[in-house]
Amino acid sequence: MKTALLLVDIQNDYFPSGMMELRNPVEASEYASQLLQHFRIRNELIFHIQHVAIKDSATFFLPNTEGVHIHENVRPLREETVILKHYPNSFRETDLLEQLQRSGVEHVVICGMMTHMCIDATVRAAFDFGLHCTVIHDACATKDLSFKNATIPAVYIHNTILASLNGVYANIMSTEEFLAT
Repeated sequence: MKTALLLVDIQNDYFPSGMMELRNPVEASEYASQLLQHFRIRNELIFHIQHVAIKDSATFFLPNTEGVHIHENVRPLREETVILKHYPNSFRETDLLEQLQRSGVEHVVICGMMTHMCIDATVRAAFDFGLHCTVIHDACATKDLSFKNATIPAVYIHNTILASLNGVYANIMSTEEFLAT
């Protein structure tokens, strides 16, 4: 089964000093870098997904800022595909699905940021398009969320989203587990 790596929104604004700092983005990006090197060595398809904000009310991933750039730990090579998106779902109003289909990809390995937003939306869409999905949990990151005057820690958000995807929508693995396959 032909496989491609999707690195979703591993961008500067999610890192320390960024406009929307997440929990453990450096660690997640280092795991994502291991996956990236694995795919490069095997000459397998790699897609970098980059979110660029278009709403006037946006506070991060603003065009022409340092924060919108893909983080140095996973910086694309010239020959690697970068897909620009404006919504959490990496397939919405992009040519990602066309490129995957044209390349004969049936399986996508997904990592990136934020687990509860763009990873969740992208995995569910990929599944709906008939793709087999693997999510690399330690190469993803998210943030604390608030609801009804309570703060839900990032680790709970991360684990809950991954638990809801596991089994039906995706196979959830660590970087170490995936690299051993």
